[in-house]
Formats: sequence, C-alpha cells, structure tokens
Amino acid sequence: MDVPRSAAARPRVLVVGGGLAHVRKARDLGLDVVHVQYPDAYDRGHWPYVDQALLLDYGDTGRLLPLVRALHAAYPVRAAVSLFELGLLPAARINEALGLGGESVETVELLLDKGRMRRRLAARGISPVASAVGRTAADVREFAAAHGLPIIVKPVRESGSLGVFHVRDRAGVDDVAARFRSLDGAWTARDLSDAGSFDEFLMEEYLDGPEISVETLSFAGRHVVVAVTDKETAGTGFVEVGHAQPSAAPADTLREVVRLVADFLDAVGLRDGPGHTEVKLTSRGPRIVESHNRVGGDRINELTEIAYGVDMERYALAAGLGVLAPLAAAPEPRAGAAVRFLTPEPGRVVEVTGADEVRADPACAELRLDVRPGTVVSPLTWNEDKAGHVVARGATAADAVAHARRLAAAVRIRTEPAP
Repeated sequence: MDVPRSAAARPRVLVVGGGLAHVRKARDLGLDVVHVQYPDAYDRGHWPYVDQALLLDYGDTGRLLPLVRALHAAYPVRAAVSLFELGLLPAARINEALGLGGESVETVELLLDKGRMRRRLAARGISPVASAVGRTAADVREFAAAHGLPIIVKPVRESGSLGVFHVRDRAGVDDVAARFRSLDGAWTARDLSDAGSFDEFLMEEYLDGPEISVETLSFAGRHVVVAVTDKETAGTGFVEVGHAQPSAAPADTLREVVRLVADFLDAVGLRDGPGHTEVKLTSRGPRIVESHNRVGGDRINELTEIAYGVDMERYALAAGLGVLAPLAAAPEPRAGAAVRFLTPEPGRVVEVTGADEVRADPACAELRLDVRPGTVVSPLTWNEDKAGHVVARGATAADAVAHARRLAAAVRIRTEPAP
C-alpha cells in the first residue's frame, strides 16, 4: 500500500536496474519512481509502481547521462540508487552528474575494483593482505615465490564467486593464468561488471578460516551493523551454498569484526546506505575479503528480515531522502534464519518432486525453483549455477540451518547426463 502522501510531495528517486520487488518497495515508501532498466527486463508488471521509465543498456553511461539530464530538467529527481551490482556505478555517475550527493564515484570504484581496494587498505594499515594485479603466468610465479602457496587468483572487478581459483601447487601456478583467461567469453556482457574482466587478475595470499559477511547500514557516516551472516561454500571455486543468521561466531570475535568493518567503511568513504562486507576469520584475526555498497545477494535480505526484523532494501531505497528514521543501534536478533541452495547433479532435469510438501512445511519461509524438466544443470562454478533455494526459519540459527537442510533435501531434482 502506498504511503499516504500527495504525488506532488513525494520524493522522486531514480532506480537503476534491479527487480520488480525493488520498484514496488520504492512506491510503498511513498516515492515517485523513475526506473532505468534494460528493455527486456521491463514489462506491464512494473506499471503500477513506476512513474517514468528509461529503457536502455544503462551500462552505456555515454547514452544514459544525457537522457537523465534531460529528464531531470523537466522531472527533477532527488537521488539515483541501485540495489543491483551492475547498477551501482551508473547510479553513482548519475548522482555526480546531477549534483545529488549519494555515494561518490570514487567510493563505488574502490569497492568494485578489488586491486584499488587492497591498495587503499594497505595505505591505511587496515586488514593487511598480500596482493598484486597480474596478467601472465610469470606474474603468478613471481607472486607465489614472494608469498608462498596457496594463493587465490580472481577477477579484479567481479562478484558472485565468478572465476575464483584456489592455487595450491606448482602445476596450478603454471596454468592458472591460462585457465583464467579461458573464461573470457563464457559469460554474457550482462553477467559481468566490466567487459575487460578477464584481461587481468588479482592475486592474493590465501586466507584461512571460515567466511562471514557483515550487513551494514550507514547514516551520514555512522555505521550500524544490522546482521552478521555465516556462510557455507562448495563447488570448484567458492560458491556459497548456505547462509545463516545470527552468526555463531564468538562474541569477542564479532566485536573485533565490527571494529574492522567500521574502519574499512571509513577508509573507502562509504557514508550512506547499505554495505555487504565479506570477512575471513583467519588464524591471524579477521581480514577483509571484499565489499559492496549494496545489500547482500543470495536472500541475505530475507534472512535479515526474519532474524532481525529489518528490510535493508527499504533503507537502501530511502537513503538520504528522510522517509525512514535512521537506526539508532544494531538490532537484537529475534529468530534464526537460514537459506540452503539447491545443487543437483549436473545434467538435464528429468523430474522435480517434493516442492508442494516443502512449501506447506511451517519452517519454510520461501522456496524458489529455477529449474524444471528439460533444464540443463551446469556444474557448480559460480552463484548463477544454483537450481533454486529454500529459506527456513527457526528459534535459533542452528534450528533454521537444520530446517533448511531438511527441506532442501526434500526437494528432489533428478537429472540424467545431458547429450
């Protein structure tokens, strides 16, 4: 339901990319919505929530910015925002071009470019991690000789566990550059943050220990930790197959993590809106892996709503507009929440059963199936290879994890070798 407010008084926000749920939430906040979207991702389902639409490849800022300037002259907007990875930099460029504030292009670039982020942290003495940008097998050999094995090789500007290699031995050192470069062309342009993502790679020392993510909201430079998410990975890279909130990490570890993330967000200049910061709990203390000025994917916002009662997407859409009161402090958990992703054997789907029973289970908060008979399931190499998910609730995180695993196992996706 719309917030009762006259259309003339409604703040106008430009939403770059994202899904139907995002423009619906913006309208529910009482905002006028200008939606910038790919033409094939916009349909009549958006109409009740969108006042104006610009339909184009919004990654082409040379085309986008003149159109936005013309629209802004006749139909002024208060802010540009994106909850989608590929829309973060275009939104920042719009805000900069129109003088609207918001996160700076520099901050967004620091978060998108992991090499630049590492250099910024090194200059500030925060979360020391050996790293370098390379292009060739010789670069990998030089880095491994200097820092030892194992190491990580990954794209400089991508997310979703795309193209991450764990190099453990000499054979990996010798061939990882070629394996990395062979990924060029394996994804469409709309899967990638940058067309040149496989021109160079980031090499990092391997960080031992479990990985968590820290979900934050910032209000004029004051950072509030909304949730800490425990993660489980699988597959040939570091694909996340499960998440849970609240975190089971010890309280003293979490206090150290909170301090580190606040220092990190200050170092990159993030002042308003959401943050999703991945942290490894290493034997030498917590270390930053990477971060994004958006809400975490993989249903993390849904977990946060169940566990903490906070819809971070609403705060992201409303950042700086004065339509939601800032959080005064970190919320206390009120339940446990977990998501488990469906990862059937690769091949062609023959049969899917158990979905109705899972949806009827009281512990099930959400079931999504992305496959049906005839769908070809790929090997698990990045986040988009998952076949769906189950979100479960419980009295505690452990309860929710147990429910999520039980429910995911009850969804039976039978495959056969694809021809």
